Amino acid sequence: MKEKFVIGVTGGSGSILALTLLRNLENFETHLVLSDGARKVFKEEMGTTGEELLQLASYTYDDKDISARISSGSFKFNAAVIIPCSISTLGKIASGISDTLVTRASAVALKERRRLILVPREMPLSTIVLENMHKLSLAGAIIAPASPGYYTKPRTVEDMVNFVVSRVLDLMGVDNSLIRRWRSGEK
Repeated sequence: MKEKFVIGVTGGSGSILALTLLRNLENFETHLVLSDGARKVFKEEMGTTGEELLQLASYTYDDKDISARISSGSFKFNAAVIIPCSISTLGKIASGISDTLVTRASAVALKERRRLILVPREMPLSTIVLENMHKLSLAGAIIAPASPGYYTKPRTVEDMVNFVVSRVLDLMGVDNSLIRRWRSGEK
């Protein structure tokens, strides 16, 4: 059976992270939800409407469609990734609010004990955000901030994006060679 991944893209900065992730999941079944905020940020950061993301996904859903198949615990998937994960989305998930398809699919991942990876790109972090991250971590979510490592000696923004996406792919259980691994000569 082909591995299935739910990918949520919300209104946090970091559209390039979602695009790079989806480009690296072409051999997998992907179920993409793009929020209205994500579309606005994608236009601001990438200069396009986000159609590239939609074309890369196996299936796409409207964020307002909370009855889509990925909103049910009976829909089996290997992991859900929210990249970038806005602080508002993170707060809703931490509070159990499922008013969008992204937050509902995240709630399903938590209740079914499936892997949920949240990739916020925000700094500094308020005490409230840190408490929400702590609460989500205790509930089983993986908080993976978009923080590049510098031991790979990045020279470009693409290098830093690849670092973050490589780590997310690792957390998803997807082999990749986007970066040179720590203390190894291989890329």
